[in-house]
Amino acid sequence: MQTTSLNQMLFHLTLCKGIGATSRIRMLSALIDNPYLSAYELAGCAQLNSINTRVFMDSFAAVDLEKNLDEYDKKQIKWISILDQTYPEYLKHIYNPPALLFYQGDLSLLNQQLLAIVGSRLTSSYGEKALALLLPELISHEITTVSGLAKGIDKKVHQKTIELGGRTIGIIGTGLDHYYPFENESLQKEIARNHLLISEYPLGTKPLKHHFPMRNRIIAGLSLGTLVIEAKYRSGSLITANLALQEGREVFAVPGNITNPYSEGTNDLILHGAKCVLMPQHILEELK
Repeated sequence: MQTTSLNQMLFHLTLCKGIGATSRIRMLSALIDNPYLSAYELAGCAQLNSINTRVFMDSFAAVDLEKNLDEYDKKQIKWISILDQTYPEYLKHIYNPPALLFYQGDLSLLNQQLLAIVGSRLTSSYGEKALALLLPELISHEITTVSGLAKGIDKKVHQKTIELGGRTIGIIGTGLDHYYPFENESLQKEIARNHLLISEYPLGTKPLKHHFPMRNRIIAGLSLGTLVIEAKYRSGSLITANLALQEGREVFAVPGNITNPYSEGTNDLILHGAKCVLMPQHILEELK
């Protein structure tokens, strides 16, 4: 099966229910070997249980491929698959890579030096000051920031990068037609127009809880390193940092007050080998 046909099949599979990222990769591998597999045979290749097999088969049959292709085209939403040369090399080699990514904006940003910056959803003056100290120098060295368009530090990373004239990539855990949190709607639209907005989820996908740890693997997987500004001991930011560690990427952390719960996570990262960041050069010397 030619790459174009495989990409359309991946698009079709991404619109289906009953399967996730791992199942799609398994199905893709099977299709490369045998492009004529039925939906039932694909379910078997993906090792779906009986319930998910039925959900998948019903969903697969219900997808109107041409109608969906037309809708995405009208909304100017494009996609790349793991088969494409434009698919980011770093992301391709993570555990459980997304088979397909939907995007709006400038895809060439994926070729830049990418630094993930994450932190607490409840920003403190300390976290904002740390970001204000570090970002200008990073942007001046043409570092492109990557974050998750969440409340708190994520939002500040995107906003301040744009204010400084830098480039930023937003990775979201919903379809590109949803805004979560809703207060970030204008920022998300700005990133989609002038920067790069990415999701592995099709249009109409709501912000379900399990989507965000999955989104975090993309944030970490795209980037040369991950900087954690502030984080509780148990937090999504630490999940992202640990994913980066698992993939052999650099992890940076801003130290904080040992009595502040929002510094417990970053201090613990430093204790276990993350690089302590006191100035921008501590990051740049590892990435340049």
